[in-house]
Amino acid sequence: MSNEDPVILDRRKMLIASLLGGGAALSGCTPKEQADDLWTGFDERITERTLAEAEKLFGLQFSEAERRQILGGAVETEEDGFFAEQVASLNKRRGQEIPNSLAPALSFDPRLPGVEYPAQDNLLRLYPEEIGAMPDDAESIAFASVKEQARWMTTGQISSRELTEIYLDRIERFGSALECFVTVTPDVARAQADQADRERATGQVRGPLHGIPYGVKDLLDTKDILTTWGAEPFKDRVPDSDGAVVRLLQDAGAVMLGKTTLGALAWGDIWFGGETRNPWNPKEGASGSSAGSGSATAAGLCSFGIGTETLGSIVSPSDRNGLAGLRPTFGRVSRAGAMALCWSLDKIGPMCRYVEDNATVLSVLNGYDPYDSGSIDAGFSYDGRQAVSDLTIGYDPAWFDGEDVKETDRTALDSLRQLGATVVEMTLPDLPVNEITPALGVESAAAFEELTLSGRDDMLRRQINNAWPNSFRQSRYFSAVDLVQADRLRRHVMQEAHEFFSQVDVVFGPSFGTPMLTLTNFTGHPSLALRAGFEEITPRPLFDHPENDTDETLHRIPRSVSLWANLFEEGKLITVGRALEAELGVASERPALG
Repeated sequence: MSNEDPVILDRRKMLIASLLGGGAALSGCTPKEQADDLWTGFDERITERTLAEAEKLFGLQFSEAERRQILGGAVETEEDGFFAEQVASLNKRRGQEIPNSLAPALSFDPRLPGVEYPAQDNLLRLYPEEIGAMPDDAESIAFASVKEQARWMTTGQISSRELTEIYLDRIERFGSALECFVTVTPDVARAQADQADRERATGQVRGPLHGIPYGVKDLLDTKDILTTWGAEPFKDRVPDSDGAVVRLLQDAGAVMLGKTTLGALAWGDIWFGGETRNPWNPKEGASGSSAGSGSATAAGLCSFGIGTETLGSIVSPSDRNGLAGLRPTFGRVSRAGAMALCWSLDKIGPMCRYVEDNATVLSVLNGYDPYDSGSIDAGFSYDGRQAVSDLTIGYDPAWFDGEDVKETDRTALDSLRQLGATVVEMTLPDLPVNEITPALGVESAAAFEELTLSGRDDMLRRQINNAWPNSFRQSRYFSAVDLVQADRLRRHVMQEAHEFFSQVDVVFGPSFGTPMLTLTNFTGHPSLALRAGFEEITPRPLFDHPENDTDETLHRIPRSVSLWANLFEEGKLITVGRALEAELGVASERPALG
């Protein structure tokens, strides 16, 4: 409201007023009196006209008699006035505080009834290759793979403390310019590194991540350390316990360097403190929402990062920053102690510079957790000795037609054939993918209802049409019946996707420009995005970069391709991805940070 208007209405009263419609205006009342009257006696103000106007939102057209009956005024029943009572009870519920951590009673399961999913033993056997001597320069050490760094620790060429100091120094030099850390935790990192070294000295090695430094997306709780969700309303939030993933990494002996940035409430790369930058071209953002983990890992500020994905938040920053990012099967990695955005879609996964490192990290993160209502008990098996030539890889030729297809996409497809894999053409059925996507908006609006009702959504930095505040408001007009119907349609899409994936071991395609990103997020199938090559382009205006529209300077930036597999078949993704990465030979190139 303008400064000339002395009345600031409570957001909840405004919602009730909007429910009643323009026909409920009270002649001769001030806005404050009108709102108070609507608030105290709103059940009497819901009229047939109100319902007639509301019907336009939901594609309905009731008769006058039907509207009267809805209001309880057409027939004598014991439930006369029930509709008004329903509205009153809904509004009473809106006044109750519900923590973000409280999941719905109904939970999503990507597994289809009657389908047998192959059991897997927990196995991690990396690709057998010679690990050379550690290089002399700190930069090369920083950009090495987790596999190499672990080997150098085992052979005594470097300690966890020394590796940690390399990364802390790089964070100090480049972190501010890239805006990729919300909070750096040097004291925690040094203490954990020293502990890892003491344990190693006594022969106690906790696992493959023992002593390896990482960055974790700032929507995973860390005890007594700021966990801000990237958003202004929560920038001072300090949890009193660690999230499940943080605990698992700590138990594995990994070293936490700090909390990486995310777009506010897991959308984009703009957070309350700035905008995370792409190390390949700092004039553009790092994409989101796992922007900080993407930027920091690509810039050699940590060994690996932890990201999350609801609808592209691992794949997109992996593409933008040139990483190998793994989005696991829904339910494989516990989300306990992580910000809930969409309970039926949220997933947590690793973001690494090299494909095979994802297997190492996932072996630590995998496991059933009773504190996550969506958690699934499933083994994770990866055997680096498996031959790609034993696998069948499918692709839809339609994905490689059109102007938006990159040369890197076609080159990667040819490389798969060179590897000896059986590459076959497939046709993805025409599925109603867009029709099931409103669930994301509705669940997220529920997760952050308090922001909408209180008006604290105005605190968020991004206030454009395509941002959370407006999305939360729009989602209030999606009916419960429509949500259930979309969910039923989602089951149909899951069934069709199962038939599609059952034909091959792995599906290959461009990371974007196909229905696969959205489809597999809603069906729960795993995905691996990996660097496939480079392209020279002008800065992209993604996420509020209008200034980039006039910048004609060409920048060399990475491009990715994606692999998808059936539920719980991440091992096959990593097998194919590792071989493809080696064949393409572009994973080791580093961004020039100055």
